[in-house]
Formats: sequence, structure tokens, C-alpha cells
Amino acid sequence: MDFLIYEKQDGIVTLTMNRPEERNPLSDEAQFDEFVNACARIRDDMSARCVILTGAGSAFCAGGNIKHMRDKLGIAQGSTLEIQNRYRLGIQRIPLALYHLEVPTIAAVNGPAIGAGCDLACMCDIRIASESARFAESFVKLGIIPGDGGAWLLPRTVGMSKAAEMTFTGDAINAAEALACGLVSKVVPAGQLMAEARSLATRIAANPPHALRMSKRLLREGQHTRIESLLEMSAAFQAIAHSTPEHDDAVRAMANRLRGTH
Repeated sequence: MDFLIYEKQDGIVTLTMNRPEERNPLSDEAQFDEFVNACARIRDDMSARCVILTGAGSAFCAGGNIKHMRDKLGIAQGSTLEIQNRYRLGIQRIPLALYHLEVPTIAAVNGPAIGAGCDLACMCDIRIASESARFAESFVKLGIIPGDGGAWLLPRTVGMSKAAEMTFTGDAINAAEALACGLVSKVVPAGQLMAEARSLATRIAANPPHALRMSKRLLREGQHTRIESLLEMSAAFQAIAHSTPEHDDAVRAMANRLRGTH
């Protein structure tokens, strides 16, 4: 059975991690491959306009497989060098695939997002949470470090002070605390989570796909480039956008609406 259920409707792709009995851990190469392949599929599908990532059952993602760590299996198997390469060639492909995905992504965090699960939520552009969600950058409690990019992702999401607190204590925060520190942008009752995520995705997907993809690329580049470089890139992207039929249609529709108000 696939770990990642792939569904698409009206330009919105929903990816559901589907190991509810195990709380959707990230633990083996097949799962990492599914994430990378799903991102490649979305990237190449120009009709895909938004992605929702969620978990089946009561948890979003419990992070690494504790039993595998205990028994030195999977990613924890082998020599020091073998483990290093297993991270580099395994789970670390997920943040790269999601980061470079040009389609906007929403994490619909339905329950606990622990360790790699917390980092996985941070790999998405937008996070909304159910009231039962919890987040923990809990690696230190197991004597390990964020091996999947959390030290890069979390400070960019909640700021360095809160990221350091979460990383150094490993303590979990609830949905209300996640909202207060900016880890999520909205908290809703559990029964409304997917409807809210779908509503947000629909509002995003209503916009021209080229504008969405270029806007996301600019936001990503803006995190690490000089303003001069970003302005140059923005000028090039804007020239492309001005030349699209979607832009012409949108301007005409807006002009007609403004004419109707006078």
C-alpha cells in the first residue's frame, strides 16, 4: 500500500500520509521516493495549482520510526558514514523536493507533528492546524539533531529565539501556541480542518498558474538573495507575466468591474 495517497480535483492536489496505525512516521526509502516522485509529478503538471499535505488518522506525522532507531534499522542502520549517506540520499531529498516545488503548498496539520513531522510542516508554504495539533522539534530528547533541515526551516518560520527554544528543549507546543508564534496561520476545529484547507487552496487555485509559480519562486529567492538580484529577477518575471493571455483577461475583467461601479 502506498504511503502517500495522491488525489487531484479542480487543480488542487491532496497528498495524504497513510500509515494511521503508526502515526505516519517517516522511516524508509520507499516513503522518501514517494514524496520526491509526487513533487516531480506536480511540477510537471501545469494544471496543478495548489497542494494540500495532511495525515490520515489522529496524527499528522510522528517523525522518525523509534523502533527502527532502537533496532538500528532503516536510516539508523550501518556505519557512521553509511548513516550520513542514508540521510543525504534519503530523507533529505524531501525538503529539497518540497522547497523547489513551484506550486503553493498547504500543510493541514490534523494532529501531532513531531520531530521530522514538525519539519515537514515547515517545508510547506502555509500551515493551518486543527485544535488537536501539537508541534515538537523533539530530536534532542532522543540525543540526535534535526537531520532533515529543521535548523534551516524552523528559524525562518518562527524566528531564531522561538526556534532555539523549541530545538534546545524539545518540548511540544499546542495549536494555540503555534498560532501565537507564527508556526501556523490559522487554528480550526478538527472537523473543519480539511474544509478550511480546501477553501484556502481553492482561493489560491483561482489565480493563474504561471503567476502562482513565479510568485512562489520570488518568495523563495527573497529568503537568501540580495534585493538587487531579486529586483532583476522580478523584472524578468513581470515581463513574462505581462505577456500572458491570463493577465490580459484579468485586466479586462477588472476594468469592466470598475466601470460598473461608476
